Amino acid sequence: MLLCFSSSHRTADFDLLERLERHAPAITAALSEHSDIVSGSVVLATCNRFEAYLDIDEPLPAARAVSTEAVLDAVSSAAGIDPDLLRGASAVYSDHAVAEHLFAVTSGLESVVVGEGEIAGQVRRALESARRDGSVTSELERLFQVASRTSRGVKNRTGIMTAGRSLVRLALDLAESRISDWAQTRVLLVGTGKYAGASLAALRDRGVTDVRVYSPSGRAAKFALSHDIAPVAADGLVDALAESDLVVTCSAVTDYVLTRPILVEAVALPGAVERRLVIDLGLPRNVDPTVAELLGVELLDLETISIHAPLTELQAADDARSIVDAAAAEYRARTAEQEVTPALVALRKHVFDVLDAEIERARNRGDGSEQTEAALRHLAGVLLHTPSVRARELARQGDAQSFIDGAAAVFGVDVDAERARPRLTAVDDESAAS
Repeated sequence: MLLCFSSSHRTADFDLLERLERHAPAITAALSEHSDIVSGSVVLATCNRFEAYLDIDEPLPAARAVSTEAVLDAVSSAAGIDPDLLRGASAVYSDHAVAEHLFAVTSGLESVVVGEGEIAGQVRRALESARRDGSVTSELERLFQVASRTSRGVKNRTGIMTAGRSLVRLALDLAESRISDWAQTRVLLVGTGKYAGASLAALRDRGVTDVRVYSPSGRAAKFALSHDIAPVAADGLVDALAESDLVVTCSAVTDYVLTRPILVEAVALPGAVERRLVIDLGLPRNVDPTVAELLGVELLDLETISIHAPLTELQAADDARSIVDAAAAEYRARTAEQEVTPALVALRKHVFDVLDAEIERARNRGDGSEQTEAALRHLAGVLLHTPSVRARELARQGDAQSFIDGAAAVFGVDVDAERARPRLTAVDDESAAS
C-alpha cells in the first residue's frame, strides 16, 4: 500500500515547513526505523513542501489508519513538532491518490508558482537520494518513473512548465517596482547552491551586470570563476552588503546568514546605500525576519512571495491537469492488472506443463513431429489469449478476484505459490503520458 505524508504551502505556514526541512535527515532515519510497516520511502523536501512517499507493508485497508498515525508520530518525534499541530498542517494520501498527487506535484501543478520548472528536478533528486540509501522499493520506483514521464508530457504538450516560471523570477517580478534601472543595480548573491545559478540567470535576463557572490561555506571563488562574476572574501560580507542595492540569498545553510547585527553594521558604514532590497529564497530562512524593521531595508521572503503568486493561465493548467488525470488513471489500471499477473502466470504454467507432459509421452511412443508440437504450442497460446484479455479487463474494473478465484476453481492453479516467487524490479513501466 502506498502512503504519502504531505505538508506544503497549501496546508502549513512557512515556519513549520522550515522546521520540517531542517529535520529532513532525522525524519528520513526515523521512517526507516519503522521497518515493520515501512518497506520503502522517498522523502521530498523543497522550499515550499515536505513530503514522504512510503511503501507500507500492510495490504489490509483496516491497517491504513494505524499506519498513518505511526508515520505522523515518527515525523512529529523526529522534527520536534506537536502531533496535533502537524496533523492539522498536513495531508495524507493513500493508494491511488498517491499517484495522482505525485504526478501533479512533479508537473508543477501544486507549486507556489504553477508550472515552475525546478520541481521536476527536485523530485528526480529525491528518488536518486533514496536509491543511494537503499530505501526504494519496486513500487516506489515505478511510481516515480511514471511521474517523471508525466511531467515531461505536461511540459511538451502544454508549455505550462516553461523556463520562465520559477520562484526566483516571481521574486524579481515583485521587485520591479523597487528597481528603477536593473543595469545600474549592484547585486550581492548569497549562496552557491541549487538556486544560485537560476537566480544569476534571471538577474542577467533583466540586464544586471554588477553581481558579486558570497558563500557561507567558502565556495564563492569557485562559483564566481565558473559564472564570470566577482567573489566576496569570507570577511567581506558587511562591506558587500553596504554597497549592494539588491541582496538575493539562496544558501542551503541551516542558520541565518544575514542577522540583524550584521545588517545594522552594514547600514551604518560610511557611503552605504540608503535603501536595499533583500530577497530571501532560502528554506530554512537565510535572513533574520527582524531585519525588515531596520530603516532602509526591505525584505521579501518566501512567505511574502507566495502570497503574490499569480493566477495560472486557465487553459494551460486545465490541459495539464487532464494529462495528469489520464496518467493517474492509467497507473491505477496498470496497478490493478498486477493483481491478476500471478494468476495468469500460474495458469500459463499449468497449461504448458500439461502440454509438455503430453508431448513427452507422444515422443516416447514414437508419435508426433516438430510441426505438430509447434502447432500444439501455438494452439495453447491462442486458447490462453482470451483468458488473459478477460483477466486484465476484470482487473481494470476492480474485479480481479473473480478471475483469480475462477482460475483456481477450474484449473486448480496455485496462485499463492506464484505470488511468493521473487519478481524483478519494474523500473520502466509503460505510461500513457509521454
